Amino acid sequence: MRAEENELLTRVGPEAPMGRLMRQYWLPCLKSSELEAGGAPVRLRLLGENFLAFRSPDGTVGIVDHLCAHRCASLFYGRNEEHGIRCVYHGWKFAPNGQCIEMPSEPPETDYKERVKIQAAKVVERYGVVWAYLGPLETPPELPEFDVRFIPEEELTIQFLFRECNWLQALEGDIDTCHVGFLHLGGIGPDHFEPGSLNYYRQLPENLAPRYEALETAYGTAYVASRHAGPENSYHRIGHFAFPFWTAAPSDPLGMIRWRAWLPVDDEHSMLIIISGHRPPPLTLDKHGEPLPGGRTELQMLPNTTDWYGRFRLANNPRNDHLIDRQFQREQNFTGIQGIPTQDQAITESMGPIEDRTKEHLGTSDRMIMLTRRRLMRAALALAEQGTVPPGAEAPEVFRHARAGFIVLPRERDWLDEYNQWRSDWGAQAPIERLSGRAVRTPTTQQA
Repeated sequence: MRAEENELLTRVGPEAPMGRLMRQYWLPCLKSSELEAGGAPVRLRLLGENFLAFRSPDGTVGIVDHLCAHRCASLFYGRNEEHGIRCVYHGWKFAPNGQCIEMPSEPPETDYKERVKIQAAKVVERYGVVWAYLGPLETPPELPEFDVRFIPEEELTIQFLFRECNWLQALEGDIDTCHVGFLHLGGIGPDHFEPGSLNYYRQLPENLAPRYEALETAYGTAYVASRHAGPENSYHRIGHFAFPFWTAAPSDPLGMIRWRAWLPVDDEHSMLIIISGHRPPPLTLDKHGEPLPGGRTELQMLPNTTDWYGRFRLANNPRNDHLIDRQFQREQNFTGIQGIPTQDQAITESMGPIEDRTKEHLGTSDRMIMLTRRRLMRAALALAEQGTVPPGAEAPEVFRHARAGFIVLPRERDWLDEYNQWRSDWGAQAPIERLSGRAVRTPTTQQA
C-alpha cells in the first residue's frame, strides 16, 4: 500500500475524504444511560471534532459544539436547563439543535440570538444507543436496518470499549478470522476437547490455513474461511464488513444477530460499540467445562472520567504492556494476556496510533482485508470527486438480513448457496451473488 492510500483510509477529519464519507451515515456514539435528564453533560469526540452531549430535563438529547458562540468558553461547565444548556460565562443559552435561544448579556435592542447557532448533530435514540448524524442532509435517512431491530428489548446487549488506535486497524481484526487460531488459541490442542468433536474452537487450531473467498455486497464485503471438519464435512466461518465501519464476526453459530461499530473518535482513537442479541453459552470452554487458557471473558475496566478519552477504557493498556504475563505465555497461551477482547486490543494498539501499511506483506489470508480497503477507497474517492453517495448511506434497507456465524456443511455443498437459503428464511428478497471480477477465491492450502 502506498503512503497516500493509507492516509486516505485512516484520516477522518471534516475535510478528509474518509471523514466526509463517515459523515454520510448515522454514528452510534453514547449509551442512552450515560445521559441523565437535567444531569451533567458528557464530552464527546466524534471524527476528530469536539462536541458536548446532554439530556435536557424534558428528556431531549443534544449533541452540540462544546464551545459557546460568544467567547468560546466550554459548555461542559454550563447549566443544563429546560430546553437547552446555558453558558456560565455570560448566560447565553443554546437549544439541543444548537440555536441560541437566550442572550441575556445583550440589551433587547441589540439582541441577535436568532442569528447565532452552533454546530449540532441530528439525534436519534434506539436500541439503548444515542446516534448522531453530522451529514449534509436536512432530513437524514433512517438508521441502518440491521436485524438488531428484531431483538426483543429484554435480550438486547450494548457494550462500549475504547481503543487507543486508528479505527481501521481495529476494524480489520474483525475481518481477519485467521488470527483466531494463533492470537486467541495458540497453545491449545486436541487434548482440550472431546475426541472427534466438532467445536468452534477445536477446528481453528487444527486448521490454521483455511481456504478463503471474499466478495463485494450491496452493503460492503463478505467473506468465508473454509476448513475441513472430518472426512466428509467442511467448517465455514462467514463474516461481513458494512459501510462505513460495521463488522459482523463469526463468533457464534450462523444466524446470531451481533453487529460491531468501530467508530472513529479521531485519527488515533476509536470506540467499539457492540449491539447484540442473546448469545449462547460461551464456547471458550474445554471438555471439562473449564475456560480455555486465555479465554476468560470478563474485562477489567477503569472508572469513567470526564475527559475526551475517559469513557469505557480497559485496565490493560499500552502503559502497562496490557498486563502481559510472560510465564503464562510460555506455558499456556501465545499472548500471555487474559481475555479475547483484550488480546485483540493489545495487538491492534501495538501497531501504533496509525498502522504504517507501507511495511505490510499480505498473503491469501488477507483477501477480505484487501477487498474491504479497496471498497472503502473507491467509495471515498467517488464521493470526493463525483459526489457519489456511498453504499447504504441513503438506502438503509441494504443492511437487512446480513448475519455472521459458523456452520458445518457436507463437503460438496456450496457455502454461498446455503447462506443465501438462510438469508431467504430471514426475509431477504435477493441472494448475494458472485459477480465476475469481484469475488476473490484462494486455493486450499491443505489436504481435506
